[in-house]
Amino acid sequence: MENTPAYLMTRKKTQDLIITSMLIALIFISTAFLNFRLPIAANGGLVHMGTAMLFIASILFGPKKGALAGAIGMGLFDMIGGWLLWTPITIIARGLQGYIVGKIAWFQGRKGNSIALNMTATIVSVPFMIAIYYIGESILYGNWITPLASIPGDIVQSVLGILIAIPICVALKKVYYFK
Repeated sequence: MENTPAYLMTRKKTQDLIITSMLIALIFISTAFLNFRLPIAANGGLVHMGTAMLFIASILFGPKKGALAGAIGMGLFDMIGGWLLWTPITIIARGLQGYIVGKIAWFQGRKGNSIALNMTATIVSVPFMIAIYYIGESILYGNWITPLASIPGDIVQSVLGILIAIPICVALKKVYYFK
């Protein structure tokens, strides 16, 4: 990159910023407006399509953009959606989840082109996300039992996200931009 002209480097940085911002917005919108509550736990479990968008962003754009988009997009939702106490937990959980999915999907230069790696990536990321939310909620609730009620909702949301994201990524990988 030493021989790359400055204007091309600036253009690349601008393009990265725009794409990351759009991914953040897509994850925020998918979380805020495409959701439903499960009738479990005191607060109920919130199942949303933000997880599917997080998987799509991470598979198509890699670990850095996936981590930023997941952490900021879902963190913003928590901040303005009435889940303020969960914001730090969400930022850590979803940032790590996006990073894991992107890192595995882009393993050895594959750039999200392997359906098997994409499936593996999404499945591997789920226990990490659940563990972070469990630990965070245990701190919030002051016990290790109450957060167990959130796990079924986390699993439903993750499975739904995988079932939606993988076929969409397969279709989008046929588009010239993502090849």
